Amino acid sequence: MLNIVLYEPEKPANTGNIGRTCVAIGAKLHLIEPISFSLSDRHLKRAGMYHWKLLDVERYSDFADFLRRNPEASSRLYPVETTGKRLYTEMKYPDGAYLLFGKESSGIPEEIVQQYPDTSVHIPMKQGVISMNLSDCVSIVTFEALRQQNFAGLEGS
Repeated sequence: MLNIVLYEPEKPANTGNIGRTCVAIGAKLHLIEPISFSLSDRHLKRAGMYHWKLLDVERYSDFADFLRRNPEASSRLYPVETTGKRLYTEMKYPDGAYLLFGKESSGIPEEIVQQYPDTSVHIPMKQGVISMNLSDCVSIVTFEALRQQNFAGLEGS
């Protein structure tokens, strides 16, 4: 099972869409506070549709709380950030990997990315482009990890 970790998400529609993806692939969603919207937000529910009630989701007060409650995450954490050291397709993602994505406005704090130099990854983009949509980035990296695992447990694989 993959774990999708959102660091301080800001847009309910992105989080709802990511939650829907998590349900479709059997991943757990981890939300690190602060979250700038209510989890009952209508935009979140609309993007997640009826899938939200099926979602395995957990909230954390901060990054330290996340690590404390998921001690195995320290050795399986893959920060996805423009400053990531390796291309996301060059990494080998084990079952149980934690894919960490930052908030829409500023990403993952650099001090967190620097703690994981051997597992930080990036998605290539044209020069001058600052970032891509968070939900798209989650799908891109998550489906690469699933491809490497031969889409284990998913229909049509």
